[in-house]
Amino acid sequence: MSDTMIAVIGGSGIYEIDGLENAAWQSVETPWGAPSDQILTGTLGGVKMAFLPRHGRGHVHTPTSVPYRANIDALKRLGVTDVISVSAVGSFREEMAPGDFVVVDQFIDRTFAREKSFFGPGLVAHVSVAHPTCPRLSEACFTAATNAGITVHKGGTYLAMEGPQFSTLAESKMYREHWGADVIGMTNMPEAKLAREAELCYASVAMVTDYDSWHPDHGEVDVAEIIATLTGNAQKGRDLVARLPALLGASRAPCPHGCDRALEFAILTAPDARDPAMIAKLDAVAGRVLTP
Repeated sequence: MSDTMIAVIGGSGIYEIDGLENAAWQSVETPWGAPSDQILTGTLGGVKMAFLPRHGRGHVHTPTSVPYRANIDALKRLGVTDVISVSAVGSFREEMAPGDFVVVDQFIDRTFAREKSFFGPGLVAHVSVAHPTCPRLSEACFTAATNAGITVHKGGTYLAMEGPQFSTLAESKMYREHWGADVIGMTNMPEAKLAREAELCYASVAMVTDYDSWHPDHGEVDVAEIIATLTGNAQKGRDLVARLPALLGASRAPCPHGCDRALEFAILTAPDARDPAMIAKLDAVAGRVLTP
């Protein structure tokens, strides 16, 4: 058994955790640069918590400029075991209405301007992201949302686009009608892939703000309407987070789905061919399998 430490990566509209005890903002240095912001740590219901505003306080990072590698590395350095991503999305499904939440379980990655791995030349690794979210952690998020009275959908495919512009009508129809995506956002990739490389359990809670541009009755995305929906979703998101410590507990067994052992057989570079500089950079992310 190990201590549970839950990290919440807050997206648009989520900038705090209610009721956090012994709260303090911490600066964390990483080999990948500075995270999006300082990280707020404390305890909630007897469980260690961390909160990282994905876009930085004041919303200073675009979806592309978010330092995803630094964020995940920093959380790992703090001892985080479970990462809850909270983010705003558009919906491709009539039944997934603005104000609803979706506990995402699949992704289509259409981003192209971001570093997507901690590994590279000199230290090569391939992890599986066939199932990119942790079923145990996702179930806890679904239960927490249900208990909070939130309309929540279990399972869904998140189309990650580069942004920062919203989709064209043609793109929106293609993603919905031909690709089978359920929601669209700009920030869960490469975040989910990096969490897997760092052997962190990861769950994605998508908060629907609009119907993207496909819906015949809603037309193009209206930013004013999105912001209004975000305000309501933010409180719902905090209500969900407040229920997670009781569901996950202060101590945890190894992940039954192997998220915390994702690197067990992933590194292909022979030990005597590994770049010492890369090994040093990966001390937090992959130290478990790289340290003799």
